[in-house]
Amino acid sequence: MEIEIYADVVCPWCYIGKRRLEQALASYDGEVTVHYRPFQLDPSPVPRPRPLLDALADKFGGPDQARQMATHVAGVAAGAGLKLDFDRAVAANTFDAHRLISWASDQGRAAETVDALYRAHFTDGIDVGSRDALAALAAEAGLDGAEARRFLDSDERVEQLTAELAAARQLGVTSVPTFVLAGKYAVTGAQEPETLLAALAEVDRRESAAG
Repeated sequence: MEIEIYADVVCPWCYIGKRRLEQALASYDGEVTVHYRPFQLDPSPVPRPRPLLDALADKFGGPDQARQMATHVAGVAAGAGLKLDFDRAVAANTFDAHRLISWASDQGRAAETVDALYRAHFTDGIDVGSRDALAALAAEAGLDGAEARRFLDSDERVEQLTAELAAARQLGVTSVPTFVLAGKYAVTGAQEPETLLAALAEVDRRESAAG
């Protein structure tokens, strides 16, 4: 089965959703191919590194609300075995990060690159909008860091990614994570592993009946 994941690497629920999908797939005996599709929660430029909690405070009504939200999400993430450190996280525009994922995908290292980006943003306080940081993370994911930096400094895949982001909107993707199963069944949100496993089984049943 083909699974497309629409997500953004600065979205905590996407990080949780990816981990829960992995937990579901550990109990799924079908064959799966995962594709990572780009989505930007906020395409606005971030001209200089800024604490994520400050950016969230502006968006969600003040520092108290931002802290409450962060504490809640970090607790949910811990239940999935993930560490989210909002005190270290830095707000970033993710356009280049998505370009890097696309480039890594051609070399069979998309999953490793996505994991590195999530950890960098949510655990290590790394600015995933920085090309220097992205090149280093590419190397961490098993890619050539110097070649990754050359790619990021070029215009390669800028138009392609712009078109893919627009296509996601046109498909009706308005929140992430969104999982598209077998090209036509959408599951939205960071669902529990049991829910995702049931969805996989239901899609298998429908596809078998149709085929």
